[in-house]
Amino acid sequence: MEKHSTGGRVRLIKRTVSVGLKVAAVVAIAAVVIYRLRFAPAPVLSHVAGLGPIVSEVMGTGMLEARVQATISAKFAGRIADVLVDQGDRVAKGQLVATLDVGDLRQQVEMAKAGLSAIRAGVDRAGADIASAEANAVQLRAAYEREAQLAKKKYASEESLDKATQQRDVAEAQLKRARQSKLEVERQVVTAEATLRYHQERLADSQITSPFDGLVTRRTREAGDIVVPGSEILHVISTEQMWVSAWVDETAMSSVNVGQPTRVVFRSEPEKSYRGSVTRISPMVDEETREFLVDVTVEELPATWAVGQRAEVYIQISKKDEALLVPQRAIAWEKGRPGLFVNHAGHAQWHGLALGIRGAESCEVLEGVAAGDEVIWPRDAKDKPLTEGRAVTSAGAP
Repeated sequence: MEKHSTGGRVRLIKRTVSVGLKVAAVVAIAAVVIYRLRFAPAPVLSHVAGLGPIVSEVMGTGMLEARVQATISAKFAGRIADVLVDQGDRVAKGQLVATLDVGDLRQQVEMAKAGLSAIRAGVDRAGADIASAEANAVQLRAAYEREAQLAKKKYASEESLDKATQQRDVAEAQLKRARQSKLEVERQVVTAEATLRYHQERLADSQITSPFDGLVTRRTREAGDIVVPGSEILHVISTEQMWVSAWVDETAMSSVNVGQPTRVVFRSEPEKSYRGSVTRISPMVDEETREFLVDVTVEELPATWAVGQRAEVYIQISKKDEALLVPQRAIAWEKGRPGLFVNHAGHAQWHGLALGIRGAESCEVLEGVAAGDEVIWPRDAKDKPLTEGRAVTSAGAP
């Protein structure tokens, strides 16, 4: 009986020890977890707040375009005789770039010249007829005056006076008709001159020239093609002013102004920026994208470029040469207010901030930290946020 009692006590002690060991293990694990979560130094990245320049920019995406461009086409329907330039060629203002077949036009010009010469000869004949009619009218007016004087003195009969009156009136009518005939011929001259000018202008228009100094970007017709007014033969741009028409979000509208400096990054050269400036701002916003158009003139183009190539435009809306800067990634928001953690004797200390200019990677701090403060933030985005008083170990700047 005593043996059974002793064996039971032994088993009870063993179970008690086993349970105790398990509880101790759980407590130890929990202690380790709690220590790591609450007391072990959290690995952080850091940056020493310091003075430096900062630029705030607004970004937009667009395409390279020419401010001045033109579609070169024929002014009348016809067949192309020759196209004298090609894509990529430079052209000067007034340079001949294409011609139309002008066989019929030359014939029409010669016919118009011949018709005008014949009508001008008619003007000369009409002038001679007027001179003859004027001489005859002068003679018959004098004869009438003599007969009228003689009739007054009863030296001439009524019949002779009536005859002189009739001859005078006929001469006056003939003179009037001669003058009217000359006016009609002179009007015909004006019409013939206008017809000649019309055919000469059409002949001149068959010689198609460039409207300005520029670059041929597109050729769409060849010799032998039939063209009508407005149909494109060549497309020419002026390279004197090239700009990127960029779409910018409407939230930046109050910050963008004409004349602001910009940098343009072409996707063909993502590592390089080209200087420019805001030239024109559209007063309309796209109803779907809620963006407005900003035209940015580029001061210099890449060695190789093409109209229509994509580019990002960064518009400088504010700048300060010396500001207290901290990394954007260090800033956190708490209840709608910005702040960050500072390494204070190996522990995280929260500082509320008043922010100024915000750049792409840095931000100006107006209040909350001082130059030399070690700003910290979690080493990995997956890490839990820092808390006030948390022990930290800094890995330095990223």
